[in-house]
Amino acid sequence: MDNQQLLELFQSRGLIDFSLSQEILAEVGHSGKEIAEILADFQVIQSRDDVWPIIASELGTSQVDLRDWTPSEALLSLVPAGTARLHGALPVNFDDTGLYVVLVDPLNPQTPEDLRFALGREINVVVAPDYLVEAKINECYGGEGKAMADILSQLETGSQSLSVAELESEANSAPIIRYVDLVLYQAIKEKASDIHFEPFEKDFKIRYRVDGGLFEMAPPPIHLALPILSRVKVMANMNIAERRVPQDGRIVKQMGDKQVDMRVSSLPTHHGESIVLRVLDRSSVNLSLENLGLTDHIYNYITETIEKPNGIFIVTGPTGAGKTTTLYAALRRINTIDSKLLTAEDPVEYDIDGIIQIPINDAIGLDFPRVLRAFLRQDPDRIMIGEMRDKETATIGIQAALTGHLVLSTLHTNDAPGAVTRLVDMGCEPFLISASLEGILAQRLVRTICKECKSPYEPNEAILNQLGISPQELGDKQFFTGSGCDVCGQSGYRGRRGLYELLNVTDPIRELITARAPSVVLKQKAVELGMNTLREDGLRNIYLGLTSIEEVLKYT
Repeated sequence: MDNQQLLELFQSRGLIDFSLSQEILAEVGHSGKEIAEILADFQVIQSRDDVWPIIASELGTSQVDLRDWTPSEALLSLVPAGTARLHGALPVNFDDTGLYVVLVDPLNPQTPEDLRFALGREINVVVAPDYLVEAKINECYGGEGKAMADILSQLETGSQSLSVAELESEANSAPIIRYVDLVLYQAIKEKASDIHFEPFEKDFKIRYRVDGGLFEMAPPPIHLALPILSRVKVMANMNIAERRVPQDGRIVKQMGDKQVDMRVSSLPTHHGESIVLRVLDRSSVNLSLENLGLTDHIYNYITETIEKPNGIFIVTGPTGAGKTTTLYAALRRINTIDSKLLTAEDPVEYDIDGIIQIPINDAIGLDFPRVLRAFLRQDPDRIMIGEMRDKETATIGIQAALTGHLVLSTLHTNDAPGAVTRLVDMGCEPFLISASLEGILAQRLVRTICKECKSPYEPNEAILNQLGISPQELGDKQFFTGSGCDVCGQSGYRGRRGLYELLNVTDPIRELITARAPSVVLKQKAVELGMNTLREDGLRNIYLGLTSIEEVLKYT
């Protein structure tokens, strides 16, 4: 719905004044949340669903409940699928006075007129929450594949040379809005972590990442690239006239009964802007340490370490290895009323009640070192540093640990011992590292075999050699693979789990760190002291039938 229209309605009813409406509009731009959510945050209404009775009252109509309602085929046949999707309209009743419809945007006066013209009937608008209307339209008129075809057939040929005003109008046209909403809906339904909009010279690709792998959607025609990209930028409150420099934005969208948070990044390329949406799954922030698939030894070690009064605990691994999720699970465990927690993140991915979270903003000089120095004057007990990416940040983290604070952080290294070498390479003094470091957890995410099409198989000798297993060691162990089915999209995998390598910084390890021992020596000593490497944890998961040899070889 049009935010300005809704706020004017609330103003005309005396529920808000002009200055509050401007404040709410600014908050929409800043947070990316939907307007109903912000009206509830400002306590203008109690919950986001309270806007619908007000809209119904304004339109002089009634509100209907769609939750357990199923329309008849005869009723659905009165509005063709393409028309229903194009106008966001669902028929709910029909009598002598005409056709009763619920609309995704009931405040748009043009939609009933368009429907009246398209269907040749009198149209009566009734009201229901927009997210329920969208869900019911998808449910009643077939799956997303059919929906894409319906919408694309309604889209007219576009142009690559539109003025800003024309582009904005095109981006806000019903078919483009419906199409982009469908792309997001389908990707999120498939549990995508990222959605990529990529313009090339002769085609326009839309791909989404599920369980670490990229899948391509049926591509829209190339001439729709500009309106589709502009629509995404409008949703993320980005400047659609600016296509020469990278931009960042945020979209918070209601999908069914859950809220989905998306970070948006645009990048100018030779053939137009490439836009990537990172889907932040709020359900992963509710993960506890118990649900991460840790072995008992690692679980017990982490729970003891994060309860310590001081020291540094580092989680390391490449981008997308689940480091942030592990740290959030740890933070949730120690987020108690008697403990002050501060985090510095770039950017803040998830809001957690009870924790003070500060977004890093280099553009205004609010970098990690500056935030951390301010942290130490805020009387914290525990501090999380999003990433130790330079000497200054690492040094302040070490000083904080030595002065009685517990510090949690991440690093980008291949294995646990490599984190020590990285800190030394940054310029941190080895004796300070050994005095403050408590433990390092290296991790990777591997895809798990789909339970629906899991089947045993015999690996050949070449693959076993790559894993470093001799036929003698193999014994009667069984190996599994996924043959591919509809549930897993023929990939053979569904979901992911972690592989972990824990370096416990004991006295022998501290001595080696102080002596500037290379990471190979640190690793040998740690294995000697009982550390299981990532590869060994991978083998454990293979033998348990949770993942495949290929996945473990790929990530360890």
